[in-house]
Amino acid sequence: MTRPPTAAQRRVIDAADPVTGRLRGTDAQLAALVKRGLAFRHPRPPHDHFLTPAGHRLRETAPPTAGPAEPAAPATAPAADGGVFAARVGGAEEAGTPSGPARAREVHSTWQGLLELRRMTNPDGAADRPCGWERSHLVRAAALALEAAGHRPAGPDADGYRVRATPQPEAVAVYAPDAEALRAYTATLETAGWQAGEYTQPRTRERYVLASPRRV
Repeated sequence: MTRPPTAAQRRVIDAADPVTGRLRGTDAQLAALVKRGLAFRHPRPPHDHFLTPAGHRLRETAPPTAGPAEPAAPATAPAADGGVFAARVGGAEEAGTPSGPARAREVHSTWQGLLELRRMTNPDGAADRPCGWERSHLVRAAALALEAAGHRPAGPDADGYRVRATPQPEAVAVYAPDAEALRAYTATLETAGWQAGEYTQPRTRERYVLASPRRV
């Protein structure tokens, strides 16, 4: 059985970027994580280190000595100010979320990090379709694709997209304020590597986009 990482190594793993898995640590710590198969050194300059899928799995499990953990917010990423970035899924609960140029820069940076994660983790290095991380964070991943393309999420005083989970595996529903916006969301998600089509709710007759990550 593989020996668990040391406390120092565990801190490096826990501090990894939640989206890209980029690591920061001493050369010795990073080399040890590579040896354990929990990290790899990117072949291109600046040769940063990133978590492997095994490293990501370890990061998502609490250390053996830890007590019950609070559920983690899905699909978060570091913000420029050192806080926590979260893709906006649309809804009144997001009242007070910062907007403006600073938010736009954070969204752009996170989207670029996600494209790099696709290149590193898709078997063929493709960046034009979602990766495993997105498949395990469907709602936030779809919302990030929409926000990165310049679409506005719904809020207490504004119309916009709303991304919601569905009973279907690997599928999310995206609601729009009007038919034109719905078509725009469909096009954006298709460009971002999702399969998307418009449907109608049987009871409410509300139109929505059903989207799922494209595999090929």
